[in-house]
Amino acid sequence: MLRPARLLVAVLVVLSPAPACASDWIAIAAGAFTMGRDGGPADEAPAHRVRLPAFRIQARKVTNREFAAYLERAGLTGPDGRRYDDDDADARIHRRGGRWVADAGFADHPAVEVSWFGARDYCAALGARLPSEAEWERAARSTDGRAYPWGAAPPSPERAVFGRAYNETAPGDGRPAGRSAEGVEDLLGNLREWTSSALMPYPWTAKAFTGAERVVVRGASHDDPAESLSVTRRREYERRGAAAGHHHVGFRCAKDH
Repeated sequence: MLRPARLLVAVLVVLSPAPACASDWIAIAAGAFTMGRDGGPADEAPAHRVRLPAFRIQARKVTNREFAAYLERAGLTGPDGRRYDDDDADARIHRRGGRWVADAGFADHPAVEVSWFGARDYCAALGARLPSEAEWERAARSTDGRAYPWGAAPPSPERAVFGRAYNETAPGDGRPAGRSAEGVEDLLGNLREWTSSALMPYPWTAKAFTGAERVVVRGASHDDPAESLSVTRRREYERRGAAAGHHHVGFRCAKDH
């Protein structure tokens, strides 16, 4: 029979959330890398060198299961409006039995319909933040200027989720062949990703999105064609778009080293 003190410890162990596994965060060393490219869209030029301090980035996009647990703690609405578009037909998280839960079969898929503000709030609750677009690109192309996170080989189903039907996402950890040089997964395909950066012309300078500018979205989605998979492609939304969730935009968190 457990003594009261030991019983209390046992209860706390059961009730406390499991700590994040160290492998969930990938360390990116400080240093310079080539950002952007020449010979492509005007907003991706010129190719230029950017130096970043060390940081960590999540190995995978945040899942429906993880965001549902966050909504259960924090609620649907935050200081800047709705964090999640649960009333959208594309949503994979719903209120059932008085709780926020991921839809059956989609718990481990990356979370869709999360607004930029909801993604920001989620990361802040972890003591983290959204990555800047420079951090995202550094995680995706390493220091050798590669065309894809995995190297030079063209996209394939073993490396990325693309060319699929509308809202046909997949779990983010099933394609080790698509990992970046440091081991970050699912950077191209499955879902595009919110960043913390306001859209600015290159050469890149750090400017955080505050809601008054246009926010940069990086990566590619499950329903994008192969030619859309690029580590330098820049997309953006104005505040109205950032305040809404989208079926093709997810996110992952970053934090200082």
